[in-house]
Amino acid sequence: MIRRLFILLVIAFVIGGVILIFTYDKIKIDWISFMEIQPSFKPMENPLPVPVDSIPIEGAAYIPGMGAPVNPVTADDVSLQRGAQLFKINCVICHGSAGKGDGVVGTFFEKKPANLTDPAVQNLSDGAIFLAVSNGVTGRMPALNENLTVRDRWDVVNFIRTLK
Repeated sequence: MIRRLFILLVIAFVIGGVILIFTYDKIKIDWISFMEIQPSFKPMENPLPVPVDSIPIEGAAYIPGMGAPVNPVTADDVSLQRGAQLFKINCVICHGSAGKGDGVVGTFFEKKPANLTDPAVQNLSDGAIFLAVSNGVTGRMPALNENLTVRDRWDVVNFIRTLK
């Protein structure tokens, strides 16, 4: 009797296993270990705020509420070469090598990246371009203040001026 019951249970488990194998894709159960239900964040999404009254190691880049800063870096050969190299690393993918907004990644955006040779951009002050590079443009461009030092950002501004 026990032997027959054991055989019956083994057959039931085998049949149940076969049924579960064929219904695996039909009946989905989300387990906590699945990556799809874990919280995820996009790059630069909700970065931590800067501590109150803190000053960066390299000094204050600008003072909020005081307008656009003045460019302290002269546009010499060293600055322009550094700016070109940094532009190639950080900006070309969206703005293109000539700065016309035709970069490889920029073609996939709903709003095309800014044409940096356009008079609307070139007529901005150095400080306004610096703030755009530092803080980004909401919904269009990420802030680069965490990727580039203050000097690097001013070098990029000086290089952008040569794209006329």
